[in-house]
Amino acid sequence: MSAEPPKQGKDPGRCARVIAGRKVTFDDEGFFDDFEDWSEEIFEALAHESGISLITDRHRQVVRVLREFYAYNGRAPLNNELRKGTGMSLLELDSLFPGGLKKGARLLSGLPNPKTCN
Repeated sequence: MSAEPPKQGKDPGRCARVIAGRKVTFDDEGFFDDFEDWSEEIFEALAHESGISLITDRHRQVVRVLREFYAYNGRAPLNNELRKGTGMSLLELDSLFPGGLKKGARLLSGLPNPKTCN
């Protein structure tokens, strides 16, 4: 799971990296530009970079719920919807990911930056 350092592209707010053998473009806050660029291998590499040394079934469950909800609804779930979808408390959800839900779980799930969502 090698990751090359970020490279600035033509758009100054974007950077591209090769992670797990795939080129992925991120915005200036580290969110995926394209929801379809995400993969389990990329998730694992980024999770380890973020400080998650052991990826558990709970991590994978949160990522799965986030991705499925976004794919179906075209938006990320609200915190209450995520809590119901995972059966976890907001405190537990937030503590699973360095950076919490937004800068941790959403980012690692390949969801777009909340600032760019309608």
